Amino acid sequence: MPKKKAPVAAPAKAALKPKRPKRPKKPVADASQTPEIAAPVEEPLELASFSDLELSEPVARAIAEMGFETPTPIQARAVPLLMAGHDLIGQAQTGTGKTAAFALPLIHRVEASKGETQALVLAPTRELAVQVAQGIYELAKHTGLRVVPIYGGQPIDRQFRALRGGAPIVVGTPGRVLDHLRRGSLTLEHVTFCTLDEADEMLALGFLEEIEAILAQLPAERQLAFFSATMPPRIVTLMKKFLRDPQTVSIESKQRTLDTTNQAYYEVAPGQKFEALVRILDMETPGPTIIFCRTRRETADVAEGLQVRGYGAEALHGDMNQSERERVLRRFREEQCDYLVATDVAARGLDIDTVTHVINFDIPFDVEQYIHRIGRTGRAGRAGDAITLVQGRERRQLHLIEKLIGARIQPVRLPSAADIAARRRDRFKDALRAALEAGDFEGHMATVEALTTQFDASEVAAAAIAMLWKNQHPDAGDAQEIEADGEQPELGMTRLFVGLGRQDNLRPGDLVGAISNQTGLSGRDIGAIDILDNSSFVEVPSPAAQDVMEALRRSRLRGRKPEVQIARPFEAR
Repeated sequence: MPKKKAPVAAPAKAALKPKRPKRPKKPVADASQTPEIAAPVEEPLELASFSDLELSEPVARAIAEMGFETPTPIQARAVPLLMAGHDLIGQAQTGTGKTAAFALPLIHRVEASKGETQALVLAPTRELAVQVAQGIYELAKHTGLRVVPIYGGQPIDRQFRALRGGAPIVVGTPGRVLDHLRRGSLTLEHVTFCTLDEADEMLALGFLEEIEAILAQLPAERQLAFFSATMPPRIVTLMKKFLRDPQTVSIESKQRTLDTTNQAYYEVAPGQKFEALVRILDMETPGPTIIFCRTRRETADVAEGLQVRGYGAEALHGDMNQSERERVLRRFREEQCDYLVATDVAARGLDIDTVTHVINFDIPFDVEQYIHRIGRTGRAGRAGDAITLVQGRERRQLHLIEKLIGARIQPVRLPSAADIAARRRDRFKDALRAALEAGDFEGHMATVEALTTQFDASEVAAAAIAMLWKNQHPDAGDAQEIEADGEQPELGMTRLFVGLGRQDNLRPGDLVGAISNQTGLSGRDIGAIDILDNSSFVEVPSPAAQDVMEALRRSRLRGRKPEVQIARPFEAR
């Protein structure tokens, strides 16, 4: 959808609304008194276009301007049921168009001429709340309906003013919505339509009490819809408590994960995950990628490690303030960085169709977490890849996930230095072939003709390719040099690899000076130093090895920040 500065529209005429069926006067509060949830609607509705949904003219015009022609399966099945006034359970993976599935009926039910809140959407995270509000605004922009997002991390005074100015549609996180209800700045007495989006995510984040408190304040005459990718027992209990004779729509495949996502895992040695990640990135050369970590510290460490090695990576975790989070997400969406290293909580609600890979740096604790992670790729009909790094003791958890999703996760051999070198040369050859096919080199033919009077044409081509290769891959020899380094450090010393060498004009004195100035070690404390073409090795006292690595990474040697790591045989890393 096109970006807007704020999801607010000026008042205009109300959208056409269907008649509402009469509802029971009191909500059912006891799950034991609630009839069983109806079986899901399995057969897809044959809808050729959105015109078959009998939308109002302003909404139909907005959809046409957005370029959408055919409803997704969840939209085709859910919209008619919601327009008819039924409570609904919608089970579908992320990226399937759930927002429009509840937004279209919601827009028809709300009157723009009334300023009180008539529709409420609950979302698990601030990112998803903003995204859903934007999506509703895009669909309702010609109806005059006002959409107000409320969430934590935004100044509450600004939200007070927005709510006082009239908020027919409110989209918010459970904690902030309940906060406004307690303060009296928001009331639900006029709400006729309420949706829980990503209901399982809200429960996973611990919002059960807040959700129950909010739903208990809804009036008797209201329509309720739950949308969720998975149906854990707590969700079913909540549905039985608050939904009334709901219709169920499910577009889950027999496999619990997306058919367009290739799932694979690499088994790695303990402590070698980061090196394995780097090799995978070099081999896969993915597009926009989300790398999931369990902890905030690990997220920051992995992102920093990738940055040191020259990868465009950004961290996203709960310790960041809202402006930092928004900056990172904006850079990732606009493809100003290639890799988003995130915790599960920070990445929940992200909806970026261009993500090509999801990498589980740590295997998820449970299957629901795995499903939500890999649902960030393979969206909108595109193919995607989900890769999981697994240590030996984690294979049992991997097999459990396979059993629960009903799909096999394929084992893949970790690429070697030779594999990566071959992959680089294949890409380089493809680029040369594309240049030859484009024929955009006429201006250089005179140079070639002049050189072929003295050299063979194949030698001229090979020399030109060698120059181009060296220019594009200045560090291509690093892996081979690490692998070739068989030196063993002296007892009590640790051998460090530094990613600069003779071709960078690096001298032993540069390393000694940087280490001494930053750590206080003297030149006598530093052991053997070997300067190779593209890299170097230096031995330092083992107790100070970590401090030396950090100091060298902060330093600029010959105008560059070097890659620094402990040197050991490549295959052992």
